[in-house]
Amino acid sequence: MFTPQGPTLRELTVQALSSTERGYDLLAPKFDLTPFRTPDTVLDAVADALGPLGPFRAGLDICCGTGAGVDVLREVCVERVTGVDFSAGMLATARSALLPKGGAGGGGSGGPVVDFVRADARALPFRSAFDVAVSFGAFGHFLPSERPALFTRVREVLRPGGVFAFPVPAPPRVGSRLYWTLWGFDAAMRARNAVWRPPFVMYYRTFRPADVVDELTRTGFEVDLVALDGLGRLPDGAPRCRMVVARRP
Repeated sequence: MFTPQGPTLRELTVQALSSTERGYDLLAPKFDLTPFRTPDTVLDAVADALGPLGPFRAGLDICCGTGAGVDVLREVCVERVTGVDFSAGMLATARSALLPKGGAGGGGSGGPVVDFVRADARALPFRSAFDVAVSFGAFGHFLPSERPALFTRVREVLRPGGVFAFPVPAPPRVGSRLYWTLWGFDAAMRARNAVWRPPFVMYYRTFRPADVVDELTRTGFEVDLVALDGLGRLPDGAPRCRMVVARRP
């Protein structure tokens, strides 16, 4: 839920009528006070699941926003952590949040060096320099037609044996309140983008786990799904959330 300290309805409206990049520039100072930020419970569960796969030398947080995923990587990387985002406002907030922990560009008490790079995830400006890449809550900003190229670029920035990991919640039950909420949000965004420019790309129902696993496999990853048991189980026993672990051979 939105808090009284979060963005006002007017601010959200201005954001929604902006481009994706400009919208996040505007939202950045209050982003962590919105429901759009990945919950700490999910971040902690991913960090716990990544731990046994590491330690890693260098990590990349793709579409890092205000840096929540950067903190996950700081727990599992020993040398360097890089956050990349195309929003200058989000990066400025991420840098500010980092300062109390380690100073500008620092890793704090012997932790990894942290830096931030402004770039589009579809054109990552790196060579194969990372052992692990993560992303949280960003895939709705990419149309399904864009994902194969995105996944190919992620594969290229990983070293051989490198891991691309991200959480995928179980789809909501058809007819549930969440199902209709997400359906309604996506319908509103499609209507908005049909009549207003520039577009704001954010869809919740286009990132289906089965499709994503297939796309990652065709891109050349070896893919596993890891249950994040700390987030609980559904009544039928299925995990509420899994972590995709896509490894570059």
